[in-house]
Amino acid sequence: MKLIIFDIDGTLIDSQNLIVEAQRRTFIAHGLEPPTRERSLSIVGLSLLEAFTVLVGPDGPAAEMVESYRGAFQAVVKDPRFHEPVFEGALETLRILHRRDDTILGIATGKSRRGVERLLALPGWSRLFSTIQTADDAPSKPHPAMIHQAMAETGVAAQDTFMIGDSTYDMLMTRAAGATPVGVSWGYHERDDLRGAGAAAIVERYDEVVPVLDALAASSS
Repeated sequence: MKLIIFDIDGTLIDSQNLIVEAQRRTFIAHGLEPPTRERSLSIVGLSLLEAFTVLVGPDGPAAEMVESYRGAFQAVVKDPRFHEPVFEGALETLRILHRRDDTILGIATGKSRRGVERLLALPGWSRLFSTIQTADDAPSKPHPAMIHQAMAETGVAAQDTFMIGDSTYDMLMTRAAGATPVGVSWGYHERDDLRGAGAAAIVERYDEVVPVLDALAASSS
């Protein structure tokens, strides 16, 4: 049995415009200069407190900004200008994997459980995942707890577990758990950074995910 775990932001959905705008509103609300777009996206994947601590430093108002961000995010979600499209081919790839008798699907994300529920409310998504790990359940990436918990819930060993993600945090988390990380090129971190963080492979399109996973599984068996 194989466990294939997916990140959400930058991997399954393109949430960058929403995240950047919610951060911008949060910084302005606290009288601070908003970060550049590149800086905003560099922390995607971390849990909120860790993300804002990186952005404003350990002595900044990170905890207060987390609460402000949650409010700003909910406001931006309701604004049709900041749509979160699903990446092309994502749902089709998940369905292919879900139909396999030897494959279990999971999620590991820096989002809250509430954020994941918004994704699962989309048509066709609700029954795909057997394990879901969020920022409400475990320490922030790159701590390996999310992967460990997913493996414990499904009974799949580390050598049969794979993580698909777009950030260095995903790659480092997966390596720390003894599993195999696969990077995606369409997310928010650069290919070279993903490789440096331990990506076993980097895919350019969703139709490459299944054959790459099959090749990696075959090489490890």
